[in-house]
Amino acid sequence: MFSALSAFQRSGMPRRQVLAVLAAAAAAAGRVRAGADSGSSQSGSSAFDSLGAWPSFRGTPDQRGISRTRLAGDPRLLWSLASRDGWVGTSAIVRDRVYAPALEGYLYCLDRRSGRILWKYRSIDSRDEEEFAAGFKAAPLVVGDAVYVGDEDGFLHAVDARTGKRRWKFETGAEIAGGAAWWKGRLILASHDSFLYCLNPKGEEIWRFQTRDRINCSPAVVEHFTFVSGCDAMLRVIDIRDGRETLAVDMNDYLIASPAVVGDMLYVGSHAGIVTALNWRTGKVQWRYAGRRELSIRASAVATDDLVVVGSHDRLLHAIDRATGKARWTFAARGRIECSAAAVDDRVFFGSADGNVYGVSLSSGEQVWKYHAGRPVTAGMAIGQECMVTGEDAANGRLLCFG
Repeated sequence: MFSALSAFQRSGMPRRQVLAVLAAAAAAAGRVRAGADSGSSQSGSSAFDSLGAWPSFRGTPDQRGISRTRLAGDPRLLWSLASRDGWVGTSAIVRDRVYAPALEGYLYCLDRRSGRILWKYRSIDSRDEEEFAAGFKAAPLVVGDAVYVGDEDGFLHAVDARTGKRRWKFETGAEIAGGAAWWKGRLILASHDSFLYCLNPKGEEIWRFQTRDRINCSPAVVEHFTFVSGCDAMLRVIDIRDGRETLAVDMNDYLIASPAVVGDMLYVGSHAGIVTALNWRTGKVQWRYAGRRELSIRASAVATDDLVVVGSHDRLLHAIDRATGKARWTFAARGRIECSAAAVDDRVFFGSADGNVYGVSLSSGEQVWKYHAGRPVTAGMAIGQECMVTGEDAANGRLLCFG
């Protein structure tokens, strides 16, 4: 497989086209599924309890996308790191470290202040840089002294946060695009193989739940429930204790974005450009919101106390009143928005395909800051420990850290 892929790469074919060709070949040939490697046990305390940290895709288990740190009024670029295939996954920021997933197949651990590489972990064992390594699109999850991250080949990797050494890996049947979640010593992860998995800290399967199509999202967690949205157009609520489905609501279209949960309400955008507010306990839809042009929403929403804020392929950042489902304001970028925004104090930050990173006032919808990166910014925003990290989705794209 690796020699074939290397031949494709030498031909100049884009990485994503290469992956599509090989995925089709793998599907035709079938694949062998292996269990978890042996490794040390680790339960750890949650980094979600660390004030100002951003240990997962949306910062907190309910995935509201709100940071509790401080960020400079006029953030400046502190450092950057180029990677051959660019960056599309959201970083994690815990204490003095940034954990950044790269498409080239490395998980980087960087000094938050200087950008110095402390270690880097490769998705395969080979040290041959010419040998293809499955990329990391998913956001890392940091819990205690472990980092958990999924790759394009469908492996969830458990990595020692201090040393960058592998503890174990668990194989699913297809790509892992979303970040893992944590609940009382259990890992929750979703895969393109249509399954939602629950593992213990040793990487051993506790239960699995099958949907009817690929799952792109990062599962949200509230109480003892997890929430999963997928390409089967269903929003599902699963009891983490036993893997039992307690609610399934047909959302009428593909769901690529991850859900955000506030109390009994859940918010998620769809491929058709519709944002839905759903009571996840009753299954009742409170409202649906559509912009003037109903184009795909792939970004996950920020859910504040009074707003739902989300970017769309219509090039707009939409601020929706949480109570009424009506537009409060929109902000126009010059390119589609796939970057999942993040909020801190009265500001929301996001990137766009127009090559800019924007800061917008939550109260007024007016631009308060902008950085011109020059290349599409797709990686979700991470704001933690008084800095902000995102990445460019392009060949030799940069990971960008502002503070």
